[in-house]
Amino acid sequence: MVDSNFDGVVERLGAALGEILKGDPAPCQALFAKNDEVTLANPFGGVSRGRDSVAASIAKAAAIYRDGEVVALENQATAVVGDLAYVVLIERFRVRVAGRADLDDVALRTTNIYRREGNEWLLVHRQADPRVGEQTPESVVQ
Repeated sequence: MVDSNFDGVVERLGAALGEILKGDPAPCQALFAKNDEVTLANPFGGVSRGRDSVAASIAKAAAIYRDGEVVALENQATAVVGDLAYVVLIERFRVRVAGRADLDDVALRTTNIYRREGNEWLLVHRQADPRVGEQTPESVVQ
């Protein structure tokens, strides 16, 4: 069951992602809680912890993307329990990656965990990776 106060969170995320795909990290950075408990595991690897580290990782990602747009946000699951909520999405983009001449299709599997702070839902954790489709058992071996 989705709390009516949670409405609009995915649309807000989509708008912020649209800006990061054009190279602007600020709207995405603003989605995160303003404390050092926040974490981000973006598709470029590693886990950032703390507001400054997360903001830096978002800025680094924004520098990789250009001329992009959000094609679809496919909601896989949403739940709100008290002051915590999560949204699992498949995010699909068309974007230039790392200076490539052509636009590429990008699909990310994401888990977004929110906490209600006052009247606002802010991200406390975001995980994104390109493993959208089914993987072979061997794919997890390093």
